[in-house]
Amino acid sequence: MRYPIFVISAVIAIASPVMAHHSATMFNHDKILPLEGTVKNWQWINPHSWLELATSDGKGGEIDQGFEVGSPNTLFRNGWRYHSFKPGDHVKITFMPRLDGKPGGMLYTAEPQGSTQYLSWLPKGTK
Repeated sequence: MRYPIFVISAVIAIASPVMAHHSATMFNHDKILPLEGTVKNWQWINPHSWLELATSDGKGGEIDQGFEVGSPNTLFRNGWRYHSFKPGDHVKITFMPRLDGKPGGMLYTAEPQGSTQYLSWLPKGTK
């Protein structure tokens, strides 16, 4: 009798973290757009880092946009660091936009100001 309870408990314990993680279905993976902006905030946090940019709205104004990035562990393995971006830095990015049309999206690549380093949070060798 104890064996089935142990198995059920183990399955629930293993499945809970997986079910708690959200998917990336809110982003358009078929469209990658370029954008330039000024860094407002770089959040090197788990489970996903965030890059917040002030960008042009095309009408002479400014709009703030947030971009989801990978986990610090994945980013670190791909050359990113907690100091990769500082507020006020100019950055060129590519990103997958949100499906609902709201500003922001999932960051794909970034080229920090004054750097020849071209960062991608995707594992090396993937597109």
